[in-house]
Formats: sequence, C-alpha cells, structure tokens
Amino acid sequence: MNVQQRVLAANDEAAAELRRGFRADRMLVVNLISSPGSGKTSLLEATVRALTGRVRMAALDGDIATERDADRLRAAGIPAHQILTGGACHLDARQVRTALEQAGMGKPDILFIENVGNLICPTSYDLGEDFKVAVLSVTEGEDKPFKYPAIFSRSEVTVITKSDLLPHVPFKLDEARAQVAALNPTGRLFVTSATSGEGIREWCDLLMERLEGKRRA
Repeated sequence: MNVQQRVLAANDEAAAELRRGFRADRMLVVNLISSPGSGKTSLLEATVRALTGRVRMAALDGDIATERDADRLRAAGIPAHQILTGGACHLDARQVRTALEQAGMGKPDILFIENVGNLICPTSYDLGEDFKVAVLSVTEGEDKPFKYPAIFSRSEVTVITKSDLLPHVPFKLDEARAQVAALNPTGRLFVTSATSGEGIREWCDLLMERLEGKRRA
C-alpha cells in the first residue's frame, strides 16, 4: 500500500466512525463541493432563510485562510465553525471530527460541510456525509461536468447557482444538464438563485425529504 492509499484508508476509517455517530443522532450531513466563488455560502444563506424555524442547522466551513464564510453563516443565524487547512485543498474526516469536538454545536438536524473551493481534491475524501453536492455557477461555463467528471459522477445532487445571471452570460443550461445526466443518470439537479429565490424551495424540499428519510431509518 502506497502513501496515498494509506492516507485514504485512514480517512475512510475516521469517516466510518463519523457516519455511525451521525446515524445515531439522526443528523443529515451534506458535503458541498465546488470551485471558489461558485456561491456555496450564498446558497447556504438562502437555505437558512428558508428553513429557519423548521429545523436546526449548523455548518463547518473549510478554507485555506480567513473566517469569512463562517462569519456570514453565523450572521445568517446558525452555528458555524471555520476549519483552516493552512494550504490543503480539501477537508478530511479527521479535521471534521476535531472541528465537531471543538465547536460545541450540539446536535443539529442538518449539518452542512462547505468544503474548500476545489473540484478535484475533495472528491476522494469521505467525510461521513449522507451525500455530496456539486455546486456549479453559471459564470463558470457549462463545460465543467465533463472537465471534472469525478465530482459530478460521485455527487448525488448538482446545484447550478446564480441563475439570475443567465440572461447575461453565455452559459448553455441544456448542455450542463446533459453532461450531468450522462455522468450520473440517477442524480438530481437543481437550478437556483440565492438572489431571486429560484429553485431554493425545491432544494430545501430535497433536504427535508432526506432528513425525514434518515429519521425513519
């Protein structure tokens, strides 16, 4: 076993431990992965606005530096803890475990893990989540699914963000849909805008559906 395999094996062991704990707590855990600037934090702010009063939410935010994303989510009204990776391009399960021990967030119904902005490195790391979400903004271009197939094929859900900008950018929505469907035929895709509110209700309905499913399991 080479070094990379040993690292991933240790991560998988930690992720399995996290998953057992999340299952026991009936906590839905969602791992959001995207390029920098795709709108993950804005999507989560809109989600918090839509679901406040219905469920308890919390977030772990991964970044190389600054606490800006966690600050925004705290301002939105949920507990949020920033994980600073010091240069690493992804979160791993041990970082998530340590952050949960330090953050004292209690037991939210939904825990969002906002991964470091990168479409490659976070793909291979299991964080004990229920499902991964690939986030793609219309300002990035519709070619990203085929250029970064691993994350779009492994994510149960793809969220296209900033749809309010579609009239102003040359983003071919039908092509993006077709690429995601080719990579993951059973995946779900939502077109959203944190500005106009388009698609936020449908996205939140999915979260509630998955949370109820986990509670019944």
